[in-house]
Amino acid sequence: MPQMIFVNLPITDLARSRAFYEGLGWTINEKFSDAGGACVVVSDTIYLMILTHEKFAGFATKPLASPATTTAVMTAFSADSRAAVDAMAEAALKHGGAEDKPALDMGFMYGRTFQDPDGNVLEAFWMDPAAVAG
Repeated sequence: MPQMIFVNLPITDLARSRAFYEGLGWTINEKFSDAGGACVVVSDTIYLMILTHEKFAGFATKPLASPATTTAVMTAFSADSRAAVDAMAEAALKHGGAEDKPALDMGFMYGRTFQDPDGNVLEAFWMDPAAVAG
């Protein structure tokens, strides 16, 4: 079985967050979703668990930091091209997200950073395969 990753994100409005993440082109696995959270399927091995503060607190051992005012993690997703990076960022903005900072263009790597409606920081990036191979 391949190793999988589940990123747990605190959210305040489940319906709004579901619409945001579905707006990025990802799907919801209803089998692992309920009134307190939803399982966002990014790929066969990457999932986001968007959890209301109450549900998130049930798993956490420390107080919840508000993603609206603090940054604890920046979750980056690779993309196949610069255009795919822009498409993901534009979808995020269209569905209630906010641009976090200007695009990063280093020639061999291109990325955009945005926030979901609760302030969780997400990034989309493309890296030239020749730069990675070298």
